[in-house]
Amino acid sequence: PTKIAESLRRIASHFDDSIKEGAERVIARYSAEYEAVIVKYKPRLEGKRVMLYIGGLRPPHVIGAYEDLGMEVVGTGYEFGHNDDYDRTIKEMGNATLLYDDVTGYEFEEFVKKVQPDLVGSGVKEKYIFQKMGVP
Repeated sequence: PTKIAESLRRIASHFDDSIKEGAERVIARYSAEYEAVIVKYKPRLEGKRVMLYIGGLRPPHVIGAYEDLGMEVVGTGYEFGHNDDYDRTIKEMGNATLLYDDVTGYEFEEFVKKVQPDLVGSGVKEKYIFQKMGVP
């Protein structure tokens, strides 16, 4: 939600005040809904660490959602990343975040063993490794 509001405001900033006001109305319209979700889940998730390998979704598009819930993204990567993908991702990540490129199942498993996240967000190919390891 935080990133969506930022994006709407950035887009609206290129237009007149009526568009800016409209963007604020949209943000206000949905804020109660997403705040309720955050209030419900953040106490359980705050301080948890997550590693991502999410395929077609680009990490900069989802990192904020984890952060809104109080989680720290400690690792992320791409299967088919480009330099501009990494440039954008680095700006979203903390200084001690592991960034991986076209990681194999074995490599990803080893990263998870070393980093020990509380949650792994991955695609269909990788999810079974972590289910067997007991990492949600």
